[in-house]
Amino acid sequence: MKKLWKCSVCGFTMEGEEAPETCPKCGAPHEKFEALSEETAKKVYDSYVTNDIHMELVTLTEKIINLSKKGAEINLDPACLAIFEKAEAACYVLKEMSKAEIAGHIAKGKW
Repeated sequence: MKKLWKCSVCGFTMEGEEAPETCPKCGAPHEKFEALSEETAKKVYDSYVTNDIHMELVTLTEKIINLSKKGAEINLDPACLAIFEKAEAACYVLKEMSKAEIAGHIAKGKW
């Protein structure tokens, strides 16, 4: 596993044998980078996959929400409308849950 370095100024995380000369995000000097512990780095690497899945869920649920709104506008019959309304409501909840989980990962440095 490569070493992970975190900028103490802006939180940018970078892989490498050594910290970069300057932070690619904020320009902070080499000295402002801290090496993450092996345990913390493993959490970051392990969270990459789940974070990507959560981002994809957010994208897919937004698509379903938009499709459900489009279907509800047609308002073909009550049963059809009810399905679209339920899908929209359920996907909104799922989307917000995934967004909250991503925010929690970021707050814990697992991003």
